[in-house]
Amino acid sequence: MNRVALDIVGLSYSQSQKDAYVLILGEIDGKRRIPIIIGSSEAQAIAIEMENLKTPRPLTHDLIKLLGDRLNFTITEVFIYKFEDGVFYSRLTIQQNGELYEIDSRTSDAAALATRFHCPIYTTEDIISRAGITIDISSDDEPEEEESSMTEEELREEEKRLEFIFDSKEELEKKLEDAINNEDYELASIIRDELRSRE
Repeated sequence: MNRVALDIVGLSYSQSQKDAYVLILGEIDGKRRIPIIIGSSEAQAIAIEMENLKTPRPLTHDLIKLLGDRLNFTITEVFIYKFEDGVFYSRLTIQQNGELYEIDSRTSDAAALATRFHCPIYTTEDIISRAGITIDISSDDEPEEEESSMTEEELREEEKRLEFIFDSKEELEKKLEDAINNEDYELASIIRDELRSRE
């Protein structure tokens, strides 16, 4: 089985599903991307770790990492092994005292744990071929043919929204006003979309 190494390259609010986010996994040293719809709590857990933020009390995934440190186990890899009916299926490989264990996991939880245990994420060549899109990062003039409905521009916009996940409505309204005053209408449009998504 040909395995493909992935990395988390983006996270943002989903425009297609309410109260959902898009996790974008990218092929390491490659151009293919896999967009995965995940819940808001898992998106928050991933974003907090990506942004090196600290919470007053540990979130669920932080608690699992603390348990791993205390009980001497670690997650050595995340493997997205199946894609069926639009759903990704993942498996965690856990190592404890020289023994290896495999446990099924939701892909969103697996990604959140991967950020905390600093373990690699893999999928199969078949899955990334069927569920991925190809981004031409070398040329903006002639983008490669896409394998899904998300365009490169949409991916960039999704990634930009990451910084607004934790802002309150009042903070977003202030940033919207500043963007308009600075005539940054592209940013204003993104902030306005974020505000509308919360109504």
